Amino acid sequence: MPKFLEQWTVQPHEALEEIDDGILTVAGEIVMPLGRFPRRMTVVRLAGGGSLIWSAIALNEREMKRIEGWGEPRFLIVPNQAHRLDSRIWKQRYPAIKVIAPPGARSAVEEAVSVDAASDVVHDPQIGFHLVEQKAQEFALTVQRAAGTTLIVNDSIGHVRHPHGIGAWIMARLMGFGVSGPQVPRVVRRMMIDDPKGLARQFRRWAEIPDLKRIIVSHGEPIAGDPAGALRKLAASLD
Repeated sequence: MPKFLEQWTVQPHEALEEIDDGILTVAGEIVMPLGRFPRRMTVVRLAGGGSLIWSAIALNEREMKRIEGWGEPRFLIVPNQAHRLDSRIWKQRYPAIKVIAPPGARSAVEEAVSVDAASDVVHDPQIGFHLVEQKAQEFALTVQRAAGTTLIVNDSIGHVRHPHGIGAWIMARLMGFGVSGPQVPRVVRRMMIDDPKGLARQFRRWAEIPDLKRIIVSHGEPIAGDPAGALRKLAASLD
């Protein structure tokens, strides 16, 4: 795949799922030799109208109209430099959208799209921004709803339980993207984490969120069964 797309290109994806009030998520796939590697976009409805897009994926027009039903998307979060593939074409479609990227990834993201901010400029009282303990290269979000809190992470946790095709299976296995259960991917540990114990402490802090309902990852399935326990187990793997 290219580093980023130049025109609206729809790769295989499922339908948007409203996983909680005002939180949509959709599983997509990157077509690769001998398989398709899973990826995920999440959309959060904002208190002031419109939406926030996390790790953008180009969808078919039916699903895009569903997003636009909440109002025009207002913020596009590129959560790290590896997730800039669709960023330029989203900005082309929505010229007024504000692009946010982590400070450590800003220069790489700007190869694809101009970045408006490297911190929280959304200012929605139900959304919390977190800079992951990974060289300031990745964001995470917490989203509060009546039913509980959703934690949205990017590459710091993989949960690719069902990779499609031999190529995707090999990639998920070799890179450690959580085929057998939630995992800090090996490639992330090697290239992005300079303080494993710091990340472990961050996981434990998130595990203490009293109403933590689920974790949405950018590669793989949401973690809904005992998300706090999953975070503590991940933290232990980093000690």
